[in-house]
Amino acid sequence: MAKPLSFNLLPLFFDCLLVVAGLTSSATSPIQDDQSQIISRFQQYLQINTSQPSPDYQKSTQFLLSQSHSLSLESQVLEFVEGKPIVLLKWPGSDPSLPSILLNSHTDVVPSEHSKWVHPPFGSHIDEEGNIFARGSQDMKCVGMQYLEAVRKLKASGFRPKRSLYMSFVPDEEIGGFHGARKFASSDVFKNMNVGIVLDEGLASPNENYRLFYGERAPWMIVIKSTGAPGHGAKLYDNSAMENLFVSIESIGRFRASQFDLIKAGLKAEGEVISVNMAFLKAGTPSPTGFVMNLQPSEAEAGFDIRIPPMANLESLEKRIAEEWAPASRNMTFEFRGKGILYDDLGRPLVTATDSSNPWWSLLEEAIKKANGKIGKPEIFPASTDARNFRLLGLPAIGFSPMANTPILLHDHNEFLNRAEYLRGIDVYESIIKAYTSYTSPGRCEDSQDEL
Repeated sequence: MAKPLSFNLLPLFFDCLLVVAGLTSSATSPIQDDQSQIISRFQQYLQINTSQPSPDYQKSTQFLLSQSHSLSLESQVLEFVEGKPIVLLKWPGSDPSLPSILLNSHTDVVPSEHSKWVHPPFGSHIDEEGNIFARGSQDMKCVGMQYLEAVRKLKASGFRPKRSLYMSFVPDEEIGGFHGARKFASSDVFKNMNVGIVLDEGLASPNENYRLFYGERAPWMIVIKSTGAPGHGAKLYDNSAMENLFVSIESIGRFRASQFDLIKAGLKAEGEVISVNMAFLKAGTPSPTGFVMNLQPSEAEAGFDIRIPPMANLESLEKRIAEEWAPASRNMTFEFRGKGILYDDLGRPLVTATDSSNPWWSLLEEAIKKANGKIGKPEIFPASTDARNFRLLGLPAIGFSPMANTPILLHDHNEFLNRAEYLRGIDVYESIIKAYTSYTSPGRCEDSQDEL
């Protein structure tokens, strides 16, 4: 059960805002702000250090509640795991019987190597070209704030949603989301929200086309271990631990190259191939000065990060691992340290339909185009996001971050988003929210109750 939280450190004007188990409402009229104020709010959010492994969730929660207050939204703070707050905001619709819309984002960011940045990663510096440098500027504090700014614009215009709109700000996505979106998606709170569609993060696009993601690759984390007889460093003999491991590494390298070649040739997108990257290599006998150099070790191991698209042949991959990458005949074993889910309980791939059977996809495309945006081919997200937790429930979930003409810099040094692109994304989400919250399924009789 989620634990309701109270924040005693909020400014005095929040005394009227009760953060309790129910949804509470504030009463401040939204004001349409100029661009400098919009950018200032984005900078404030970016300046909150929510990097793993010690994110300042208290400060980010206070900030988000202050935004909710300024927009007269209902707010709720949930804590399924102590110290891992989920901020849930609601803009009630006029017809609560209709399935609601959920816009999800995560509040945490990955660590930064400060010395490798041209500007401090939590300074939100804006250079002369309008680039906003900060950890989270692309992944994904930008999207969370674009949700809020789009709502601000819609409220200022007098728009009233038919469907209820929820915005969730969840913790720990960067370390798996197990204490955030995973707990949230399986909760009674979420069940009672009656969600019909979820939007979550996507990726920047280096060209003019926005990128839409209908599924994602699942991570398999595997450790391959080799054993063999130890021996003198000058001796040559077969089946040593290191020799056997390097045979496997070479085999994995050839497979990796074959998959990469498909991308280089333009035959497949990054999310459509199986990627394999070595994460660590461990071997040798430690000594006070490093390692014993004249002793061949009896054990060696390597860890690999494998990313698998929903359409992959898992049986073939598992056979390859057992027979080629870690065969028992070469004194090798393997262990999965993590195995992401690719299929639902009925054996169906965890993907969201992109054809006419899914009205939410068509609505999204139309709304983006209405905001003068261009769209590329539907894609599989190359990594993992919180969206998988909602797809597991059978819900349609689409990844979308409105960042065109932007280099992909998530988790990289000098992450930035251009000021103009950020503002343009707000207009895009304004169009999306308006379309989604106004949508009524064909054939629904709006006045049937009155007629009866």
